[in-house]
Amino acid sequence: MGQVNATGALDRREVVQKLLAGRKDLLVVTGLGSPSYDVMAAGDHDNNYYLWAAMGSAAMVGLGLATAKPDHSVLVITGDGEMLMGMGGLATIATRKPTNLTIAILDNGHFGETGMQVSHAGLGVNLDRVAQACGFGWTREIRDMAGVDDLRTRLSSRDGVKLATIKVKAENPPRVLPPRDGVYVKNRFRAALGHAPL
Repeated sequence: MGQVNATGALDRREVVQKLLAGRKDLLVVTGLGSPSYDVMAAGDHDNNYYLWAAMGSAAMVGLGLATAKPDHSVLVITGDGEMLMGMGGLATIATRKPTNLTIAILDNGHFGETGMQVSHAGLGVNLDRVAQACGFGWTREIRDMAGVDDLRTRLSSRDGVKLATIKVKAENPPRVLPPRDGVYVKNRFRAALGHAPL
């Protein structure tokens, strides 16, 4: 099987900047690697929960957070490689139906953290269609900034669990590293939500 529509034309940093513009109390969970760097490049925030060495877990962490904090909108920003590793979680999320959860997949069709090998998404697997088949309330493939704007307006809606595959260029912009101290990130996030540190 050859490459099928492996990449898009969108700039990942511009996409993330747009999604987080005017974020207010939006809770953000980042997937491993580049999505964390992209969110950090858009501006560090106490409501960012950066995942380190948790490949495949971002969507499920988002589910847990959305379940625990139903009055908050939760956005998971992850990559196609990370989401492919946790694809079974999409079925669990669809059955739980957290209306305050949105998953944004930055899909460059490659495994960016391990050498830019072509991913399953680059070979034609459409993660938005997988989510649709699982029963997500709203799914899209986004290829332009108008679609990103549309997604951003939906972040606070409660019309069902949402997932968008955002087709970005296959590139590795300079890393902007978020805090690497997991205890600090956890306790800062808890404090932002009004909870005592653990």
